Amino acid sequence: MMIEVYTDGASKGNPGLAGAGIFLKKASHLERISVPLGIMTNHEAEFHACIIALKRVSDQGETIVSIRSDSKLLVDAVEKNYVKQTVYKQLLEEIVELVQAFDYCFFKWIPSKENKEADQLARKAIRENS
Repeated sequence: MMIEVYTDGASKGNPGLAGAGIFLKKASHLERISVPLGIMTNHEAEFHACIIALKRVSDQGETIVSIRSDSKLLVDAVEKNYVKQTVYKQLLEEIVELVQAFDYCFFKWIPSKENKEADQLARKAIRENS
């Protein structure tokens, strides 16, 4: 059975205090995760949210994963296995490596309005930075 994973990264300032929001949905099981990330850009937070989500579902033994993100940069980078800016190269490499653990791992861009749960969790994580 496939698990749907909604991810979002946010920062207050760019760079600024950042957070990752992850919403996991599998049948009737829902899980909400907020992770404070410290100081980084919004785009870096998007990549980190994806990495945290992939590690989480891998640890849970999932084999079929659908990652949904409203970050075009993230989804395009994974689909093309390419990023222009050096700052994202290592993050992309980590994502590509993590994806190997799954039988199937799909990435899909979704509009922000379909990613509200993950967005709220990312904003909550920003507030949790100490």
